[in-house]
Amino acid sequence: MATTKNNRALMKNNNCALMKMTMTNNKSLMKSTTFGSTTVVAGASTPSVAVSNIQVEEKVHFSHPQHPLVKVNLPYIFTCMGCKEFGAGKRFSCQKCDFELHEFCALAPHSILKHPLHSQHQLVFHTKAASGFLRSGCDICGKSTKGYAFRCSTCNFEMRPCCSKLDIKVDFKTLHPHTLKLLPSTTLISTEVGIICNECKTKRPGRAYGCEVCDKYHIHAVCAKNMINGLNANGFVVTPEKPSLVGTAARIASNMVMGS
Repeated sequence: MATTKNNRALMKNNNCALMKMTMTNNKSLMKSTTFGSTTVVAGASTPSVAVSNIQVEEKVHFSHPQHPLVKVNLPYIFTCMGCKEFGAGKRFSCQKCDFELHEFCALAPHSILKHPLHSQHQLVFHTKAASGFLRSGCDICGKSTKGYAFRCSTCNFEMRPCCSKLDIKVDFKTLHPHTLKLLPSTTLISTEVGIICNECKTKRPGRAYGCEVCDKYHIHAVCAKNMINGLNANGFVVTPEKPSLVGTAARIASNMVMGS
């Protein structure tokens, strides 16, 4: 009996050492030296965390040099401190303070050549939103830029990091069985003449995808981003913000001037 008790005590101590982590603000994990394959049961009063002994992936990022960022995959919604947009699932998170980045923001390249959504010019990564009247938002999703973005100095094209993960053709089988293709850009700025999105059920300016097979499904690029940033996969429904007609008109005027 004494041996059994000693074995149980030893197992308990080992388990405690392995499970030494704390959930903080429902968003980040405090860890020891290693953890991995983290699974959190959403909705539970005390989340259940399963941990396997895998070396953690860390990154020292220029935007947060004081602490290393740890790559985690959690079902909680968060605001990326880089692009200032929501996300869920995969991210790089600081274990000592409330700082998180989308995975694609943390790993964004300095520049992009021949991006399928703007192949004619090089796009350069910028950490801050451009000031002034003309450069006011993303030319793909139509949302105002508040942080990280890729910009073209030649024609004033601008694209958020999340939109840079989109392509001319996309497959979102959980939403629609057919391949979707990006529709031609439009100069219309009125929401009254926009395309009705099958996901948000509204009209808005900006780019959209359509099905070439059945022509019965359309999705705004801004709604398609939820398939990239982890919101859809983790059960979050985020309604796109109302677009700024002034900002949209400014981008159109800028493109007309640059193209003249």
